[in-house]
Amino acid sequence: MTTSTQKEDVNATFGGLAKCLQHIYASLDVVAIRCALELRIPDVINNHDGPVTLAQIAHGINSSSLNVDGLSRLMSFLVHRQIFDRVHQPQSEEPLYTLNPCSKWLVQDPKTTNIAPYVMMVTNPSLRSLLANLSKCISEGGTTAMKAFGVDFWSYLSVNPRVNDIFNEGMACGTRITMDALMSNYKFDGLKGTLVDVGGGIGAAINEIVTKYPHLNGINFDLPQVISTAPTYKGVTHVGGDMFKAIPPADSIFMKSVLHDWSDNDCVRILKKCRDSISGRKGKMVIVDTILHRGEDDALEYTRVAHDLMMFSLFENGKERTEVEWKKILNDAGFYRYNIIQIPAIESIIEVYSD
Repeated sequence: MTTSTQKEDVNATFGGLAKCLQHIYASLDVVAIRCALELRIPDVINNHDGPVTLAQIAHGINSSSLNVDGLSRLMSFLVHRQIFDRVHQPQSEEPLYTLNPCSKWLVQDPKTTNIAPYVMMVTNPSLRSLLANLSKCISEGGTTAMKAFGVDFWSYLSVNPRVNDIFNEGMACGTRITMDALMSNYKFDGLKGTLVDVGGGIGAAINEIVTKYPHLNGINFDLPQVISTAPTYKGVTHVGGDMFKAIPPADSIFMKSVLHDWSDNDCVRILKKCRDSISGRKGKMVIVDTILHRGEDDALEYTRVAHDLMMFSLFENGKERTEVEWKKILNDAGFYRYNIIQIPAIESIIEVYSD
């Protein structure tokens, strides 16, 4: 006779097995999503007014040798993983497929923000192959790029232009989502004078801010080789330099997704240079970066934790930080007042005050 305790033990054992198998096969999720993008299935569905049949999807793919059975299995998998929705019409066994809040982000419409470039970056074979060296990084030290190619990540990209383009397009996609959330939920009208974007790349972010808030004088500050390719923007001056040496004098500083690339000690060095830049002006810093919320029920926390592991694997000193860790590096740099503002993005806003 089987007791209730034994049944619970059996259920727990097989529940654990089922969970483990789900994780093992989770790699198929991103492969299937990439496949849907390559076949432009989200666009095919989006181009119809209402739900579509499998035959309509097949027609939209427009391949003379299309494997319809394979397409059907792909759609069943993606429906099960809640990438698309499937509805049944009355008096018909033929299923209909629709977009849902997830797959709407995969529609490659230039008029709307989508994550298709980000998917292509994450699923790029060369970039994904780096993670095969994760265990070596943990057991021996070093980065996945160094283990795989004998050079650091940026050096690898510099000699692989196609992979570099895919990476840049994916990162630009992530920036677009963050900037949309930032500009919709934060006002820069309280700032005056000069706003310096530290590590601003080719100036897209500072241009967007200055365009909306033309009373600000924007400075895009980055390495000389970075700003050498920056386009001209009205109200923005490009300045080349090294943030570890000096940052142009500013009334306020903007810094997005920079500090997570660096160790705590390097972050303190950068923050001290920022403090020197705004010294005597009672300015503030607007930092846009990830804050880990360990243990909290947050829809984006899995992505934040995943990013932290990616930062570890790609950059020897890169890391995402908890609020406690952010407070420490800010205090060590002489900043004792800050305010955190949550926005609908992976990152948060950290307002840091100089007084």
